Amino acid sequence: MDTYDLITRNAEEVVTEEEVRKLAGDPDGKRVYVGYEPSGVLHLGHLLTANKLIDLQEAGMEVVVLLADVHAYLNGKGTFEEIRETAEQMKAQFIAYGLEEENTEFVYGSEFQLDEEYTLDLHQLELATTLNRAQRAMADIAGSETATVSHVVYPLMQTLDIEYLDLDLAVGGLDQRKVHMLAREELPELDYDVRPALHTPIVADLTSGEGKMSSSEGVTISMEDATEDLEEKVNSAFCPPTRDPEGDLENPVLELFEYHVFPRFDEIVVERPEQYGGDLTYGEYESLAADLESGELHPADAKGTLATYLDELIAPGREKLREIRD
Repeated sequence: MDTYDLITRNAEEVVTEEEVRKLAGDPDGKRVYVGYEPSGVLHLGHLLTANKLIDLQEAGMEVVVLLADVHAYLNGKGTFEEIRETAEQMKAQFIAYGLEEENTEFVYGSEFQLDEEYTLDLHQLELATTLNRAQRAMADIAGSETATVSHVVYPLMQTLDIEYLDLDLAVGGLDQRKVHMLAREELPELDYDVRPALHTPIVADLTSGEGKMSSSEGVTISMEDATEDLEEKVNSAFCPPTRDPEGDLENPVLELFEYHVFPRFDEIVVERPEQYGGDLTYGEYESLAADLESGELHPADAKGTLATYLDELIAPGREKLREIRD
């Protein structure tokens, strides 16, 4: 796999291809970030972007993880002391999951977002950005929450973070797209350069295949889950024998194979008794998806295998959480 393909693997959107190809031509030492509002326990949504960060480290880039304590405070997630405690838990889980500690810089937003220069730039953005534009940028993140003034400041801060962290590339879920587009529009107004962005997909709800998997609604998988709980969640997942269910539905089992399992394992083995055809071995996602559609791979076997590999991925983080809490 060449460097550009590695950098963009499983990206839903590349903004822009030309800019990212230029980065791929000389990736060593380039800085890429994802910002996370501290929540304590990592779930599959966090780990999808973490997988991309691991790809980018493999490509030679330096990873910056913004532990967005000021953003969390603006979002009513507790005191700074409480938020800092959950952020430290997240940091330990990211390292346990596979980010290279020596090549990962963890930064608290409060280390620079309360400085005078940043604050003055933020006020400049407030003057230059309409209320409607800021609300649109925050809409996919805030969801159905009642909008507050802090909600419209939030995306303006994300815009400035890209400059103040001295980044070459921004990464986020597709729900961050409007924020990154706002940054591309507004940073030049402050005489700052625009940066390219990668957007990772949104995985569908595990039990229905609709919408998106959410840690606040429905069923999600996190590093808190015991092996038995994880297996129960995966075995109850929506998994029709196709990658393209009717209507707006998605197959979340296949999505988890594609976005979480195959990027982290060279080979996937589906263990089956000889009377049911024996083991199946896959080196790439497309072969597994094709076998599910053809009937060669039964959904129950796909789910059992998915649970095994997901459990292997989150086991180090689960153990780290237990150490922290004991």
